[in-house]
Amino acid sequence: MRNDVRARRAALGWSQADLAARLGVSRQTVNAIENGRYDPALPLAFRIAACFDAPIEAIFTAPDPLTA
Repeated sequence: MRNDVRARRAALGWSQADLAARLGVSRQTVNAIENGRYDPALPLAFRIAACFDAPIEAIFTAPDPLTA
């Protein structure tokens, strides 16, 4: 699953720790999401979307199965 969490976070001037505090997760979790090592469960994905005031689909995209 691809995401643009890092770009959205940086655009707001938030550190990973800032976003983690808003989400109620560890900074390491934010780092893992940003680096594609962890796909968040749906409740966390909704919290991420709410933080950025965007729909989940705008933040997370599945890879195209024809090019993956």
